[in-house]
Amino acid sequence: MEDYLASYQGKTVLVTGGAGAIGSNLTKTLASLGARVIVLDDLSSSARWNVPSLPGVLFVEGDILDEVLLKRVFFESPQLVFHLAAFFANQNSVDHPENDLMVNGLGTLRLLEYAVLTGVERFVYASSGCSIYGSDTPLPLKEEFMSMHLSTPYQITKMLGELYCNFFSDHYGLQVVKPRFFNSYGPGEVPGQYRNVIPNFIYWAMMGQPLPITGSGEETRDFTYVDDIVDGLLRAAVFESAVGKEFNLASGEETMIIDLANMINAATDNPGGIRFSERRKWDTKSRLLASIDLAKHLIDYNPGTPFEEGLQNTVQWFRDNWDLINASAGFGPGISSAVRDMKAVENAKAG
Repeated sequence: MEDYLASYQGKTVLVTGGAGAIGSNLTKTLASLGARVIVLDDLSSSARWNVPSLPGVLFVEGDILDEVLLKRVFFESPQLVFHLAAFFANQNSVDHPENDLMVNGLGTLRLLEYAVLTGVERFVYASSGCSIYGSDTPLPLKEEFMSMHLSTPYQITKMLGELYCNFFSDHYGLQVVKPRFFNSYGPGEVPGQYRNVIPNFIYWAMMGQPLPITGSGEETRDFTYVDDIVDGLLRAAVFESAVGKEFNLASGEETMIIDLANMINAATDNPGGIRFSERRKWDTKSRLLASIDLAKHLIDYNPGTPFEEGLQNTVQWFRDNWDLINASAGFGPGISSAVRDMKAVENAKAG
């Protein structure tokens, strides 16, 4: 076991958003390393069954705006905080901008305040490389390029979180680290109306539905497997060179959305194919590709999961947990009937 992993033995760690894909995998790894883990999650975009039931893991259900719960979890004296909870994601923030500001803005501020009050050793804030960089930023995206012209409230509040971290670092001396995630995927993410493309594509493919592509399909994203994100987070909370820094956690590779859809259809034997629709107004980035040079330099970050392997692992997780996933999929009450109606129309056309 490498030195940076050994340092987690006996630590008390708070993981907000610990029921999500990244949070649940991080919690599982921390527990295996001998850490005591407190998970705070309101289950608004995740499921209780996704929280690892392991010795040393304490689950507290509630949101980060609830000061009674914040007092409870910080009473446990966490030495490290991984702040992953967020009002996710772009379309959700467009539909509900005030909720986005409250959770991502005020929620982050309160966590930082409690971290200072209770003497937290290090605060790791999950930022978003898909948010911080503007649509006109040259590729590959590097940390020094930022834009004040952002497309959604979610992008704005993720930047706001970084700015609050900078203030608490400069004013109070809190050790903060600001890793920027890029299109994470992998086991643990339940599909839903406001979730990421990969879990939704897999879910629809396993339901035999056409995969909806908004745009031409030639758009690219930098998909990063959850285990690589977790490794980057574990390094970020230990390496002294990471303190006060922001850096990309990504794969450093581009994948076209149409290629992704074809791979998922092939992996699931989906006869539904692909359907195209108009690109969403806020989706102004036709390509995403991150530079990971700074993360390599600061924390020796080296993502090692090939995209095809990570995708197969994710499809297998869906198969292994299908009943739970299907029951937890958060598409709202009208989605199932809409899917049935769409399939009926397609069947009528085929007939």
